[in-house]
Amino acid sequence: MENFASLYSHDFVRIASCVPRTKVADVPANLAETIRLANAGSAARAAIMVFPELGLSSYAIEDLLFQDALLTAVEAAIDELVNISRGLYPALIVGAPLRSAGGLFNTAVVIRQGSVLGVVPKTYLPSYREFYEQRHFTSGAGICGRQIRVAGRQAPFGVDLLFRSTGSVGVTFHVELCEDFWAPLPPSTMAAMAGAEVLINLSASNITIGKADTRRLLCASQSARTISAYAYSAAGPGESTTDLAWDGHAAIFEHGEMLAETERFAKESTLLTADVDLGRIRQERMRFNTFRDCAREESRRMAEFRTVSFQLDAPGDLIPLQRTIERFPFVPSDPAKLREHCYEAYNIQVQGLATRLQASKIERPVIGVSGGLDSTQALIVAARAMDRLNLPRSNVLAYTLPGFATSEQTKCNAWALIRALGVTGSEIDIRPTARQMLADLQHPFASGKPIYDVTFENVQAGLRTDYLFRLANQKHGLVVGTGDLSELALGWCTYGVGDQMSHYNVNASVAKTLIQHLIRFVADSGEVSKETARVLHAVLDTEISPELVPPERSGAIQSSEQAIGPYALQDFNLFYLTRYGFRPSKIAFLAHHAWGDVERGVWPTDIPAARRRAYGLGEIRRWLVLFLQRFFANQFKRSALPNGPKISSGGSLSPRGDWRAPSDADASVWLAELADNVPEKWPVSANVPSVVAVKGSY
Repeated sequence: MENFASLYSHDFVRIASCVPRTKVADVPANLAETIRLANAGSAARAAIMVFPELGLSSYAIEDLLFQDALLTAVEAAIDELVNISRGLYPALIVGAPLRSAGGLFNTAVVIRQGSVLGVVPKTYLPSYREFYEQRHFTSGAGICGRQIRVAGRQAPFGVDLLFRSTGSVGVTFHVELCEDFWAPLPPSTMAAMAGAEVLINLSASNITIGKADTRRLLCASQSARTISAYAYSAAGPGESTTDLAWDGHAAIFEHGEMLAETERFAKESTLLTADVDLGRIRQERMRFNTFRDCAREESRRMAEFRTVSFQLDAPGDLIPLQRTIERFPFVPSDPAKLREHCYEAYNIQVQGLATRLQASKIERPVIGVSGGLDSTQALIVAARAMDRLNLPRSNVLAYTLPGFATSEQTKCNAWALIRALGVTGSEIDIRPTARQMLADLQHPFASGKPIYDVTFENVQAGLRTDYLFRLANQKHGLVVGTGDLSELALGWCTYGVGDQMSHYNVNASVAKTLIQHLIRFVADSGEVSKETARVLHAVLDTEISPELVPPERSGAIQSSEQAIGPYALQDFNLFYLTRYGFRPSKIAFLAHHAWGDVERGVWPTDIPAARRRAYGLGEIRRWLVLFLQRFFANQFKRSALPNGPKISSGGSLSPRGDWRAPSDADASVWLAELADNVPEKWPVSANVPSVVAVKGSY
């Protein structure tokens, strides 16, 4: 892949929303500032740049809009801008009052590299409270299939225009103006269903107290409902304050989330950029059949759109991605959002288990407790489910099942937790039975040889599960599964009579990277005793291990992450493969952006500095190869999963839920794509001018 390090190689497109400082009715001055910002946006390699409504003339100039001198100056400005655009990269979308067929229209003029691609008139003209647009303008409602002469050029004119690039940067956008998206059915809704992925809004929008929140709500809602990006630009400094004021609010949204926003009430011009993920938008539309069904219902109106084609190719230089990618897709870095996610996940688990127990007419959860993260969370959930059902916690039957590699630390943690939660605890040493089974199998371990192969491990894992099911039979109980989403994705579990199986698995949709935060959430919630909180924090400090192989002579214990990779990276890979269907090269690109620099972005506050580290592209590539191999090879385990509640939007591998796949699929296509397109080392990027820092994630 050429330019692996460039955002344009991975379905991203850079959008710019501009707020120029203007002078009232001073067209040459407004043009000059527009050109200055256009040059800056071109240098930053923005593909599309939007400017405010009537930005060339000024918005609040009342009856000056009827003056021939002003209107002629506007056309001259457009002519100059068209000529200058020949040397610029982006498509420019500017606001201008234009005459056509005896009327005056409030329009957006779309310009690229020496051509006027099209002119879009405003549909809804506000004439209420402080607005009097119908006094000056003619509505564009119903104007389809027409042409307009602007600056000596013929151009498509109407509300039926879609602008589509046929170059290597394939993007389709639609333009509407201010009041259009305040309407119950904005024009951009139909445009999105007709194929527009980026929706553009040129606005003036004077500011009043609280209005900015409404704008954000409308932009976010429209981008979410239409599964699109929405770029908004409003008038700012220099606009007339005779009766109104202007905050220069510009923002860019993607599928309901704000990617970037300007500082409001800035003194000077502002250039805001955000890198929009067109691949995400396309994946979401492809999956969300309701979007397509609605488009089919409106197919007659969809057919009215004209497509204006233009050529937009990726820049030859490397354009670094300037977008925050969360390191932990299942764990928000924002503390408030993380608390909310933990609250919801914990209560989904509790509600799911409580409902299953009620439906089964069973009052005794049976659970194996190892002292590790997963069984700790499952035991907390089981205890809380008893509270919800008004049953004694002693009904929870918790068993420690020590094997050949069980450490004293985890065993002590397990028993301390059992006592702190007030559940019924018992212990069954599986080693005698395991030795007998290994002897029956004539395994070398039975004759004293230190052979710790998969059979040695699975004999222990299988016995634990076998005991739990037989205990459930004996006690009229229900086996609560403890294996998590990450282990299921990697096949890090024993199939059938093993930890892959249970009667109901409360952790099946919880990623390993989230489990620790759920435990911390409960520990710090105030709902548990100080002793319980102490034990929970002790569990959090324990290294993740299946504890099936005895420690080495050095004392080093069996480490899950040494065998299957860092859970931080593998959860990242899992999320973007299953939630969005991204190709491996894009996943690696995003992973490097998230993990390549320990100082970049924001970490979840609960992760101590000592545990914060970076991963180079070589490491990311290596662990992604392993992930793909294991993910495909272990689908058979997921095809036979027990029930368990879905918890996050990217977090279910149940064959009855988010993920349906054949058990015999081959990973070669994915591995080849990775091998062909991901280099071993990160390429050296060209120097690109800095742009406004943006926020935003998936």
